[in-house]
Amino acid sequence: MQALALTCYTTVNALGRGLAPTLAALREGRSGLRPCDLMDAALTTWIGRVEGVEDEPVIARLSEYDCRNNRLAMLGLAADGFAAAVAKARERYGAHRVAVIIGTSTSGILSTELAYRQRDAAGKLPPDFHYRTTHENYSVTDFVCHYLGLQGLAFTISTACSSSAKVFASASRLIACGLCDAAVVGGVDSLCFTTLYGFSSLEIVSTSPCRPADAGRNGISIGEAAGFALLEKTDGRAGDICLLGYGESSDAYHMSTPHPEGAGARLAMARALERGGLSAADIDYINLHGTATRANDAAENLAVAALFGNRVACSSTKGWTGHTLGAAGITEAVIAALAIREGLLPMSLNTVTVDPEFTMKVLLANRNQPVRRVLSNSFGFGGSNASLILGAAR
Repeated sequence: MQALALTCYTTVNALGRGLAPTLAALREGRSGLRPCDLMDAALTTWIGRVEGVEDEPVIARLSEYDCRNNRLAMLGLAADGFAAAVAKARERYGAHRVAVIIGTSTSGILSTELAYRQRDAAGKLPPDFHYRTTHENYSVTDFVCHYLGLQGLAFTISTACSSSAKVFASASRLIACGLCDAAVVGGVDSLCFTTLYGFSSLEIVSTSPCRPADAGRNGISIGEAAGFALLEKTDGRAGDICLLGYGESSDAYHMSTPHPEGAGARLAMARALERGGLSAADIDYINLHGTATRANDAAENLAVAALFGNRVACSSTKGWTGHTLGAAGITEAVIAALAIREGLLPMSLNTVTVDPEFTMKVLLANRNQPVRRVLSNSFGFGGSNASLILGAAR
């Protein structure tokens, strides 16, 4: 495949708004998780909430899109000069030649949850509730298009936790086919009662900050995030961080449990290496999906060990941000880009004792070293898997 440069990228998550606070927290080993304080959610768990989302409605010209998810998207678009970078791309290529592909799992479902609380005696929803521009999965993509003034191909991918990793694969195919010249890819998922109580009902929500790959791990910490990247063809400029490969697969094994031997995860990683013309020896660091559930981490360990043995350093960054669900792919792709740019391998925060049955090489402390290529994993419910390889331009 042709490498595509991430000419601008950004993330807003529980660590802060933009690359600088995210990088600072990674360097300091400082988590963004906090005891659950989303409205009146009565759960004993920790979450990765973005500070201040409640107080910043979307801009007036797009007020019909106002919901927590689109507010989070707006914060992401405003960070790190991302909107300005897209404006320049729009001038270069034309508004119809820049695609928009956004991943989300629950979109603005919180707006519907709150609307149901406000039903009248006849059960009618409040008149100011707009499903199409808030809850509907395309809402966030439509909002991003309007905010950035883009009029090209646009769609939403919703494959649970792999949603915003798969956007990179779709963008690569669109550009390769000549259907667009550049693409805004990203993911946005916000905290809501459905995910907090839903995952709790599955008994996979931890009552303490999550501990990926730890012997005593007992579940996820749910977070929220928005992240975006501008993908363009590269001329091999020094310093460009590029999408070098991607791989996708489907377990078709179980709705909420991964294949116990990590078959689909292994296939996604193998396909990413093959598509990028790379071998396992070319990877310097693996950002694990690493949710801190018993089944997921065990399956991923088998998949990673089968391809990489214990040679490649790996970690999960969900101890910092929480599991941001549909935004996990973009959040961790941005962290992968930071790892390359800064020469920093982040540790698996909160992990104290690695599961003795694991053979993959889990980092328990940050490591500073040159980083050429990073593999980032995102594995979703239903076995919808995606692996990305980012690296310096060749």
